[in-house]
Parts: sequence; structure tokens; C-alpha cells
Amino acid sequence: MLLFTHPSCLDHDQGPGHAESPARLEAVLEVLKSREFSDYPCLEAPAATRQEIARVHTAAHIDEILAARGTKERIVLDSDTSMSAGSTQAALFAAGAGIAAVDAVLSGQARRAFCALRPPGHHAEPHRAMGFCLFNNIAIAAAHALTRGVKRVAIVDFDVHHGNGTQVWAETEPRALFISSHQMPLYPGTGAADERGPLDNILNIPFAAGTAGAEFRAAYEWQVFPRLKAFAPDFIFISAGFDAHRDDPLGGMKLVEEDFAWVTRELAALAEELCDGRIVSCLEGGYNIPALAASVAAHMRALDDTAESAHNSSAVSA
Repeated sequence: MLLFTHPSCLDHDQGPGHAESPARLEAVLEVLKSREFSDYPCLEAPAATRQEIARVHTAAHIDEILAARGTKERIVLDSDTSMSAGSTQAALFAAGAGIAAVDAVLSGQARRAFCALRPPGHHAEPHRAMGFCLFNNIAIAAAHALTRGVKRVAIVDFDVHHGNGTQVWAETEPRALFISSHQMPLYPGTGAADERGPLDNILNIPFAAGTAGAEFRAAYEWQVFPRLKAFAPDFIFISAGFDAHRDDPLGGMKLVEEDFAWVTRELAALAEELCDGRIVSCLEGGYNIPALAASVAAHMRALDDTAESAHNSSAVSA
């Protein structure tokens, strides 16, 4: 397994007290530097090009983000999202991480890759930034895979917030399947079960506040995994948000580290069955620092599990 990150991702600063802070990535990088994961090659991501980003985003939106490069004053994009001097570079390298991970997996360097990046991406719609997100990293990576000969891509998003931006992109891409499990009602207010898209390639699984591991796992077993099998993707992408953790301040679900490990193991097993194990996972949310670090570690262990061990851990957490 490969890891991708870039130092510039620490330079995006949304101000004192903002939940999406550099401390999040610092904690994740400390996990990745630990002895347990020291054997995984950690590669420096390249910056995404305008052409690569334009597969998902409009020219006007790209211009807005690029125009903020090196700004001396904070630029407010919405009530949750702003840009500082380092934000443009951070966004370019965050998007580039997923692209580089796709190329590495398709070239046979590894079968799986994890991208430790920020800002997150799944709320960014083709025409606008929102919800802490500037460019939609996972959609850009999936769109890149489709230019590399991949016929079908599936994106699974288990962040506590609905991946509205990814859904908007996928709704017009017949070669993509987008699956999101999330708390509802909650920001951004989208993601109802009847939102299936004009191509019927969207699966939304809204959970009530207080949902814990048993219900989460049952929904994946009965809805997500069969849908993935039916779609038979050539590449699986994971929007790995860990704010459905019971300790997270921005959500109200009750998942624990083993729930994230379980869903990752199951997705890895399906990847073995459907697409030669190919997975790229990109960091999304997670705002309680200790919970985020522990959840990323659990996710990493599960990503590296073999297919044979993937189904051996089926105990349901409370």
C-alpha cells in the first residue's frame, strides 16, 4: 500500500478555532509515521493541473480558487469556508494526491493507496466551494481514472455529512456509481434516500442521529455491498470521513474505530472480488483529533488486510 501527502496541505488556514484545522492532518501524519506503518512508502503528491481539475469543476470556479493564491487577506467563500495565503497550493496538491494514487495503482506500484490530505473535497460542487471543501478531490481522482482506461468507478462515502458535490458530478457520469451513508438531517441538507439521479446511479443511505454500528453495518450488508456487486466497478474509491465517530463534535452518530475498520475490510474484500483489489481512499472529515487519529489507524490496518481475512471480523459493535 502507498501513502500520498504534501506539506502544502498544512498551509491551508481557516482561522483560529475552525474545526478544519492543520492539527487534523498533523495528527494523521503522526499516525502514518508510527512504527506500525513505517513500511508503507509515503510519496509526495504532485499538484493537480488545471486540465485535470476541469474534468469536474467549471472554469469560473477554478479561476476563483487560483486567484486567491498568496492572498494577504482571508477570503470568505461561504459561512464555513475561507481561504488564506496557502489555501490554493493546498487545494492543488490535495487534488493531485488522488490523481497520483490512481496512476500508482493502475501502474501496478500498489493495489491500494491512502491520501492524507486537506482541505477535504466531497462538498465542493462543480461550480462552487462549500463546507470546508475547495476542489472535489475524490471526484477528480475518479474522473482521472476514467481517462486512463478504467470503464466503471464506484465511490463510497461514509463521512457523517452527505457528499453532495460528488453526487452532483456523478449524476451526469454514467460510468460512475456514487454511494453515500450519512446522518440526516445534517449539513448540507441533501442526501435523501429518493435522490437517485437521472441515471439511477446514486445510492443514499441517511441515518438518524444516534445510529451506531449495528444499524450501520446492516445497511451496508443489505444495500451497499449488493449494489457494488451489481455495478461491478473496475476501481473503488473511498471518501474516508471519520466524523460519524461517537466523539466527533460535528455529527451525532455513534460509530467507533472498529466500525470504520469493518466497512474498510468489507470494501477491500469486494475490491479483491471485483477489481483486482484496486482502491484509492482520500481523507474527508473527522474533527475530534484523538478519534480521527485512531480511526485513520484502524482504516489503514483494514486497507492492508488480505481478502481472506476481510470477512473474519463480523462482530457487531453497539
